Amino acid sequence: MMTQLPALQVVIPLLASLFCAFMKRGTVAWALSLVASWAVLVVSILILQQVLESGPISYAMGGWEPPFGIEYYVDKLNAFVLLLVSGVGAIIMPFAKRSVGTEIHSTRQPYFYTMYLLCLCGLLGIAITGDAFNIFVFLEVSSLATYAMVAMGKDKRALLAAFQYLIIGTIGATFYVIGTGLLYTVTGSLNLVDIAGQLDSVNNTRALVTSLAFLTVGISLKLALFPLHVWLPNAYAYAPSFATVFLAATATKVAIYLLIRFFFSVFGAGLVFQSLPVSEILLILSVVAMFGASIVAIFQEDIKRMLAYSSVAQIGYITLGIALANSNGLSGGIVHIFNHAIMKAAFFLALGAVFYRIGSVHIDHLAGIGRRMPITMMGFVIAGMSIVGVPGTVGFISKWYLAAGAFENGQWWLVFAIMISSLLAVIYVGRVVEVAWFRDPSGATLEARDPPPAMLLPILIFCAASIYFGIDTTLTAGIASQAAELLLGGLR
Repeated sequence: MMTQLPALQVVIPLLASLFCAFMKRGTVAWALSLVASWAVLVVSILILQQVLESGPISYAMGGWEPPFGIEYYVDKLNAFVLLLVSGVGAIIMPFAKRSVGTEIHSTRQPYFYTMYLLCLCGLLGIAITGDAFNIFVFLEVSSLATYAMVAMGKDKRALLAAFQYLIIGTIGATFYVIGTGLLYTVTGSLNLVDIAGQLDSVNNTRALVTSLAFLTVGISLKLALFPLHVWLPNAYAYAPSFATVFLAATATKVAIYLLIRFFFSVFGAGLVFQSLPVSEILLILSVVAMFGASIVAIFQEDIKRMLAYSSVAQIGYITLGIALANSNGLSGGIVHIFNHAIMKAAFFLALGAVFYRIGSVHIDHLAGIGRRMPITMMGFVIAGMSIVGVPGTVGFISKWYLAAGAFENGQWWLVFAIMISSLLAVIYVGRVVEVAWFRDPSGATLEARDPPPAMLLPILIFCAASIYFGIDTTLTAGIASQAAELLLGGLR
C-alpha cells in the first residue's frame, strides 16, 4: 500500500466524486467528502514523511517507465504543497455541512460536493504529476469544477463571475497548451525531468523563450498575478462561502507552485533570471500588486471583495520572493504560500460564519457583531494580525525572509516597500475591526451569536496555526528553505 500512495492521492477524491454524483441527500455526500478529504490528508502526511526520510519519490503510472509513461514525481516542494491542499480540505469540511446546507438548495448539494472533490483531485494532481500534459488535464479538471462551484452562489452575479472566470481560465489554459507544445517540439518529451535534462543541448532558443513566455502568461492568469487578476474579486465575492474558503487557500497556491516548478526545475534559474529580464518584470508587477491591490481593498464595502483584493496583494509578496531568486527570498515566497493559505482560510471561515448568522458580509451590516460573535471575530482579528505581519504570527515570518532576500540582493528599498504595504493592510483590516467591535449592535447583529462548534473549530485551528507556525517554523520555513536550496542548486 505504501508504494501506491502517489496514485491514491488522486484516485481517492476522484472515486469519491463519482459516488457523490449519485447521492440524493446532501448529508450523505458531505459525509463521503469528509472521509475522502481526511483520507488524502493522511496520504499527504505519509508521502511527506517518505520524502523527508528517503528523498524524492518517482511513481510510474501503469508500469510505463518515464519519460515514455506518465510519472508522478514528489520532492520536498510539492510534498509541501500536497500537505497544504489536503490539510485545508480536511480541516474545513466540518464547516461545510451547515454552511453549504444554508447557501445551496438541498437538491444541488450532492453536485456541489462532487465539484469540490473534483477540484481537490485536480489540484492534488497538478502538484504531484511530473508530466506537462497531465498537468493540463488536472488543470482543466480543477478549473471546470471551480467554475461550477462559483456558479452555485446564491447571488445571481455568481453566474456572471463564473462565466468571467471561465473565459479567462480558458485563455490561460490555451496559453499553457501552446507553451507545452513548443516545449515538446524542441525536446520531444512531456516529462518535466526529461525536458529539464535536454534543455542544455537545445539550440532553438527562440522556441524556448516563446514557450517560457506562453507558459508564464498562462499560469499567471491562473494564479491571479497583477494585472491578470480581474476574475478573482468577483469569483471570491459571489461564490458560496465554503467554495471561497477552499479556493482562496489552495487554488492560486497550486498555480504559484506550478510557476516555481517551471522557472526553477524545468527551464532553470540561469535562463529565466540571468539571461532574460523575468526577474525585473516580475518584481515590478509584484510591487504594484502589493500596493495597488491593497489600496483598492481599503475602499471595498463588501468584505469578501476586500479580502479578494488582499489576496492579489499577498500573491504579490509570493511572486516578489520568486523574483528575488535567492535563498532567503525564494524561501519567503514558498513559506508564504503556506502562511497565506492559513490566514485566508481563517478570514473567509470567519466571514462564512457571519454570513451564516446574518446573511450578509457588507461592512455596514456588521456594526457591533464582535460583541455578539466574539470567538468568530477574534479569529478575524488574529488573521488580520497575521496578514499585517505582527511578530509572533506567520505573516511576520514570510516578510522577514522576503526582507532578508531583498538585503541579500542589495535592494534595501524593497524592505521599506514591504513595510509600507503591510501598513495598508492595517487600514482595511482596521475598518472591519472598528465597525465590528467599537459600534453598537443594530439590525440583524442584535440576534447574532457564534456559530455551532463544528463551524467554530476550523476557525480556531487556523488561528492557532497562524500563531504556532509564527513561533515554531521548523516545519514551514524549514521545508521551504530546503526546497529553495534545492531549486537554486539547479542554476545553469
